[in-house]
Amino acid sequence: MSVEIRTSVKSVKKEPIWEKGPGFKEGLRDLPSKLNTNTFTAGVVAAIFGCTGPALIIMNAAQTGKLTDAQTISWLFSVYFFGGLISLIMGLYYKMPISGAYSIPGAVMLASALPLFSFNEAAGAYLIAGVLVLLLGVSGLIGKVMRWIPLPIVMAMIAGAMFRFGLDIVSSTQKAPVIAGAALVAYFIGYRLSKKISPILWSLIVGVIAALLTGDFKLENVKIAWIMPQIYPPTFTLGAFFAIAIPLAVLVIGAENAQAYGVLTAQGYKAPINAMTVISGIGGIVTSIFGGHNANIAGPMTAICSSEEAGEDKSGRYAATIINGIVFGSFGLFASVAVPFVKALPSNLVSLLAGLAMISVLIRAFERAFAAKKFKYGAFFALIVAMSGLTLFKISSPFWSLVVGVLVSLIMEPGDFDS
Repeated sequence: MSVEIRTSVKSVKKEPIWEKGPGFKEGLRDLPSKLNTNTFTAGVVAAIFGCTGPALIIMNAAQTGKLTDAQTISWLFSVYFFGGLISLIMGLYYKMPISGAYSIPGAVMLASALPLFSFNEAAGAYLIAGVLVLLLGVSGLIGKVMRWIPLPIVMAMIAGAMFRFGLDIVSSTQKAPVIAGAALVAYFIGYRLSKKISPILWSLIVGVIAALLTGDFKLENVKIAWIMPQIYPPTFTLGAFFAIAIPLAVLVIGAENAQAYGVLTAQGYKAPINAMTVISGIGGIVTSIFGGHNANIAGPMTAICSSEEAGEDKSGRYAATIINGIVFGSFGLFASVAVPFVKALPSNLVSLLAGLAMISVLIRAFERAFAAKKFKYGAFFALIVAMSGLTLFKISSPFWSLVVGVLVSLIMEPGDFDS
């Protein structure tokens, strides 16, 4: 009888909030032996990916929201520095290639939301989003929440919100055929030459050269000065809660964490899903202090660092995450140097680069939205609402996209929620 009781008690034992890993001491001890050409290259490639196109997306959203240079720099500092710190913490403690960064779709979403709110109101929404993610991680309610906001609908919302970036590839090339056209050609050539180096980097280099040759790169306007990140007191409004906080929390869990978890699982790692969610929530709370939208587990960069390109030894791929974290965090520290250079670039080149950076994300979003046999109608309506740019009650389209998508699925395909 006593054995049965102990077994029963053990069976209902709750999952730990923070799964146990090998620990920092072991991670640091083994790191030198795991650093090699493969892990170093994968880590640098992941960092280059995160510091080129995605950074331009944030700067583009900042320009749309008419943010000051100080606000933009503080935003970049927070998501890059603390995103890099998450890589170091998770990589060393778990000895897994669990990389940190920020939500790229979240930055895209903010391009439509920031013009509607003050920067302090946005910071308040970021704080709430971080708290929501943290609570879901601590309580273990992630599965239940995501059941009612299915992944196909989330991915359709991402595809719709980001689609205009894809259109910018065409419009920018039409408006600036020499500069944008040269950058676009470099993207295609770079893609064919090497899969290990992001073609965005080649596109950026050629685009800058073309801008210099045509005189459209206004270097005389570049003033290099290191600017301290600032603290922005949060202001809480109902409109920002619905327009920013809820969609951002959904994206962090449903897009970034879910993608990273899936990638790690596919590579044979036992990913600590609770710890990944908890640290993403903490990251969102910390970055909100500096006006950043979230620092969380990153899907694409985790995929790069955990891939076979990081070496055949799976136990050593976490070294790629450590390299990535150091470079990523360093970019955040020197964001005030990067911002003036980017702002001096022709706007059409920046729009083109942002669009090119979104290609792989858009493709994955469409695949995940419509490849499955479930939630097709909900995903379709979520897509078109997000693409419409609909704004009601100062709440932008990503939130309404989720609401409409879920309602349509409940009406037209309720059985999809049963499994």
